[in-house]
Amino acid sequence: MYRSGKSQSMKKNILLVLIIISAKVFGQIPGDAIRYSWFPLNGTARNMAIGGAMGSLGGDLTAGFVNPAGLGFYKTNELVLTPGLFMNNNKSNFRQAETLAGNNAFSLGPTGVILAYPSRFSSEKNNTISFAINQTANFNNSFRYKALNNYSSFSEQFAEELAKSNIPISDYLFTNSIAPYTVAPAWTAYLIDTSSINGITRIRGASENILDSGQALQQELIKTTGGGIYELAFSFAENTNKKLLWGLTVGIPIVQYKSNTTFTEKDTSANRFNGFNNFTYSDNFKTTGVGVNLKLGIIYRPRDYIRLGLAVHTPSFISLKDTRTVNIETQLESDSGMQEQPNRVSSTEFTNGQPGESKYFQSTAWKAIISASYVFREVQDVNRQRGFITADIEYVNHSGSRFSSNNEQPTPEETQYYKALNKVVKREFKSTANFKIGAELKFNIIMARLGFAYYGNPYKDNAFKGTRTLLSGGLGYRNKGFFIDLTYVYNVTKDVNLPYRLEDRANTFATIKNQQGNVIASVGFKF
Repeated sequence: MYRSGKSQSMKKNILLVLIIISAKVFGQIPGDAIRYSWFPLNGTARNMAIGGAMGSLGGDLTAGFVNPAGLGFYKTNELVLTPGLFMNNNKSNFRQAETLAGNNAFSLGPTGVILAYPSRFSSEKNNTISFAINQTANFNNSFRYKALNNYSSFSEQFAEELAKSNIPISDYLFTNSIAPYTVAPAWTAYLIDTSSINGITRIRGASENILDSGQALQQELIKTTGGGIYELAFSFAENTNKKLLWGLTVGIPIVQYKSNTTFTEKDTSANRFNGFNNFTYSDNFKTTGVGVNLKLGIIYRPRDYIRLGLAVHTPSFISLKDTRTVNIETQLESDSGMQEQPNRVSSTEFTNGQPGESKYFQSTAWKAIISASYVFREVQDVNRQRGFITADIEYVNHSGSRFSSNNEQPTPEETQYYKALNKVVKREFKSTANFKIGAELKFNIIMARLGFAYYGNPYKDNAFKGTRTLLSGGLGYRNKGFFIDLTYVYNVTKDVNLPYRLEDRANTFATIKNQQGNVIASVGFKF
């Protein structure tokens, strides 16, 4: 490689040039499109015990987050608190090698107050309002995988990006289009360089020499994520003639997401003259934002014991800010076979010494829910009800998620970037159907519940399998206006993780099997 003999002082001079270059960040990737739409909605212990089905049942604070018309069944006021505990265990399979990891995290389910009152306009109507907060999604998790790879290298994505950027190598250091998290630190740390092959100058990753010799690289990824979506819900519902109920919710999702990713690649050969020993890439990423959405729903009761529900959720329109810092450390080998001094480069060297920022808008997938419930011995006195069975079918348009700039006058580069990103989202994801079913049996003041839920695969590529299956069961106690519910949910999620993406060949990826136990308790009283 041409630059292997450059001194550290020359390297510092190059950094001085790069520091003054403007580095507007575009950090979004296609996977961000389903982060805020492909998850099981968190509910009260009662709701989660019946598989999360709440499209037509009502009578639960969770209805404000699913079908707000269900709040119209309330005739008394209610206060609810729902703490929970997530227990994650992950099994990763990467190139036929399995690795285990996991962590635990607390959660907050629907917590708030419901106020019911008679309508001022008709004695046959009653109204309900509710104010609630819910951690609708919990991102706390961790996984890792490690294996030998003789097929591709992490460094190739940076070499490919630079080679296809149409920027002459001689001009690269002086352009305003550098990538502070990819090409810039990879180039400066000598992870990628120019090489002459048959008289043609090409961009190559330092570790490609090992692959060309038929040897394998040892690759390892460790990723930890945290945060969640916390949604404030302000709901209104009206019960009209006890036959038709309608409601709406104004939701304010508050997004907090963070991830720490470390990827290492090592030479497994005994050759000390191939120019490469190892490198480590670390990525610290954080997203915060706030948005708004609407949920509209109706419930119709053709008979006292039959309930039919329909709800539509608009996309959440969210203003987001990403902050990101990337570090690359390479350990190369000299022509004499000796290890050179490590090359350490941080993305902050290209973002004026601060973590890079990117501000943008995202509209998430919209959702439609149809539901039906059958209530045994439906009468005016709910104490005489003996149980119910309920089911929901959700349609979620994952491919409809869109990104856009939040600048009043986006630059041509921004417009082009988000246009291309939205095309990739539409190409890689698809609409899915989710199914939920649950039942409850009531024994005076004690209730027993069971539930099942299945979330469909959002990926268009048949090689990628992503599903969620939930099995749940719980008990409830209700007496003299006080209630307590306890539920256990077993959640099996199958998903994929791509450590890097290449355009000129099929991507290698890991399959992730997440086995999650969720213990949920709801405590409340009527007043």
